[in-house]
Amino acid sequence: MDAPTPNPDSPDFCPWSSDLLEFDDLRAILKRYVPSPLGRARLEELGPSTDRAAIEEVLAETAEAIAYLQASRSAKMSSPTRLRFSDLPDVAEAAARLRIEGAVLDGEELFAVGVVLGRAHEARQQLTAAGGRLAERVAPIPDLKPLLRELDGKVMPDGTLADDASVALMRLRRDRVRQQQSIRDSLDKFVKAHRDDGVLQEEYVTVRNDRYVVPVVAGRRRQADGVIHGASSTGQTLFIEPLETIDLNNGLVRISEEEAREIHRILRELTAKLRAAGDAVPVSVRVLGELELLFGKADYALDFDCVIPTFGDRLKLRGARHPLLADLLRKKKGRIVPVTIELDREHRVLLITGPNTGGKTVAMKTAGLLALMAQSGLPVPCEEAELPIFYEVLADIGDNQSIAESLSSFSAHVRRLALIVDAATPDSLVLMDELGRATDPEEGGALGVAVVDSLKGVGAFVIASTHLLALKVYGATAANVVNGSMGFDEETLTTTYILRTGAPGRSAGLSIASRLGLPPQLIERARAAMTSNERDIARLITELHSKIEQTSQREIELTETKAALALRERTLEDEYAKKKRELERKIDALMAEVESKTRDAVERVKATAASRKASDQAQLTASKAQREIREQIRTVIGSAAPVKNELKLEEGVRVRVQGVREIAQVRRILGDNVEVQAGLMKLQVPRADITEILPPGQTGVKLPKNVSFEAGPSWTLSQREINVIGKTSDEARDEIERFIDKASMASVDRIRIVHGHGMGILKRAVAELLNRHPLVDRTEAATPGEGGSGAIIAWLRD
Repeated sequence: MDAPTPNPDSPDFCPWSSDLLEFDDLRAILKRYVPSPLGRARLEELGPSTDRAAIEEVLAETAEAIAYLQASRSAKMSSPTRLRFSDLPDVAEAAARLRIEGAVLDGEELFAVGVVLGRAHEARQQLTAAGGRLAERVAPIPDLKPLLRELDGKVMPDGTLADDASVALMRLRRDRVRQQQSIRDSLDKFVKAHRDDGVLQEEYVTVRNDRYVVPVVAGRRRQADGVIHGASSTGQTLFIEPLETIDLNNGLVRISEEEAREIHRILRELTAKLRAAGDAVPVSVRVLGELELLFGKADYALDFDCVIPTFGDRLKLRGARHPLLADLLRKKKGRIVPVTIELDREHRVLLITGPNTGGKTVAMKTAGLLALMAQSGLPVPCEEAELPIFYEVLADIGDNQSIAESLSSFSAHVRRLALIVDAATPDSLVLMDELGRATDPEEGGALGVAVVDSLKGVGAFVIASTHLLALKVYGATAANVVNGSMGFDEETLTTTYILRTGAPGRSAGLSIASRLGLPPQLIERARAAMTSNERDIARLITELHSKIEQTSQREIELTETKAALALRERTLEDEYAKKKRELERKIDALMAEVESKTRDAVERVKATAASRKASDQAQLTASKAQREIREQIRTVIGSAAPVKNELKLEEGVRVRVQGVREIAQVRRILGDNVEVQAGLMKLQVPRADITEILPPGQTGVKLPKNVSFEAGPSWTLSQREINVIGKTSDEARDEIERFIDKASMASVDRIRIVHGHGMGILKRAVAELLNRHPLVDRTEAATPGEGGSGAIIAWLRD
């Protein structure tokens, strides 16, 4: 007999199995985060898609919304940046009426539309500033300021128009107040006139049929001239409008009618302005609904510790939690045990075995529901999630027994399997709970093996649970099939709800029955009835799980040991670097002291003109000695450094070079040599001279407190000169000395000093300074084009 053809309209078949996987219950949880009718209308449309580009765009937008909410909850943003959706009114009907020419919205509808437009305007401002996809989402909303100005303050929350909605309305309402006061004054006179003659039932004024009246005793009707507008329920009281107030009441009615006409005119005018705005209202309604759903998903993701799923060739759910179970246990303050499921294109089948009540069905439902969530553009409660794009999720979960259709549990199970086998493709996710159930175990196992093997041949991703031995053996022997088992604690006889792969699990039915109170003698009789083969397999599985547990524990211990060693290595390196920096600071201080004493000694020598040449030579000798000492010290420090792995050099990275104090940047890698740029110098150094790679932006040396650093000039042709015209001799000498120091540091070899002509005093002072300066190699007169006798050229030493 041929298998039945899958029928999408059949209650037994759904390409997404949304009912079995409780997608509607998930939608009910999301409703808590989507409070308004606008967003809930969008939520009802939410469902899985197979358009990968569209799904990834929605998820990327959701990721931006999550980041926006995180920022708004932190100190980085003030609370007003949080978008508000909680009290958004439903304006779908009002928006539809706007499309009907001549229809007029009432005050409540106009106020509701104004609220929606105001929120849309806020969203447009806030999210445009945020940029990215959120800005693109609100881009369709037009500039609503003109409309909001037209509505601002004209309609009150209860739908009434404000007094200042128009000049005419304000005048009419003032007239109505004055007219009402005139009527009350007239009636007060009437009451006073009849206070003592027994005509009045009570001394008060009331309203009947929109007319001001007074209560009169029915038997005294003839003593009070006027129009009767009603009587009390007992007939003892008549409500009479005195003759003297009839004209006043008529005037009030006329004013009220004019007021009503003016109100209608204003409502019609405001409605016409909204209609003239074209799609402003429907677009705002649509975008706000989309934004509410978007930020509702983001709220849900933060509340349930969700991640944004990615799509590829693997089904990898690490630390996954079923959202409905997580919600239930949260209310009960319970703890959920996450599950990890990994399948790929080579290993597409996972067979889960293990004890009853062990969580096999929950693990399977978690995978199915998270697949639906991911393809619906929803974040998933996971630590990490990667899934293929499925074109259908086919599930056989639960008992499909139907008395009305004369289907036994096994018949319904087989019928569902037939539909699944016929519909499955390489782009299907198939979930089968208790495969081969409700029949003889041997036949059920054979049927289950055939079904799984067929689906494996098709290339579908399959997750199935079973207790049957044939399927356990198949999972252990078949190629590209992953065996999984739910954990069971042999000491406490309880399930752990932890899914492990690599070996089948034992059903532990007798152990669980014992824990649940079945008499011990029955348990022993049941064990005795088991074949030796079954007992041996159960014992083998138990021993296998014990070995896997030991191996897993050793892996954990090795990982912890490795992490501890890595931490110790980083700590030692940090301590060494700290001590090295401290030693360098001490050396720098010592060298500074040496330099100071050297300068003092040289200055004393310079005091004697005859010793000037000797002082210059002493200065050069001292400087050379200082450099040699400093280099030797740094070489000693460098040789004491701990041996590190070979540095990974790349073009553009910032490095320290042995013997060069300034931080350098790698320009090119030339085999065993490296070309670097250190300030204005380009050097080629051996790889071995690179002592450290610095992260981007790291400064080379942290300066002491109250010490600042000023970078030298960027030397160009036009900057290699100094003008000291107008300076005193002392001022000129100070500026020229600083200028020579900077030029020497920048490796400038030729400078020009402009001193002018004058009386020759400044010229002699400059010449004297240059002749004795240790960094000046020689001087020469400037050419006529460079200033002639008003300037001097100096060549600096290398």
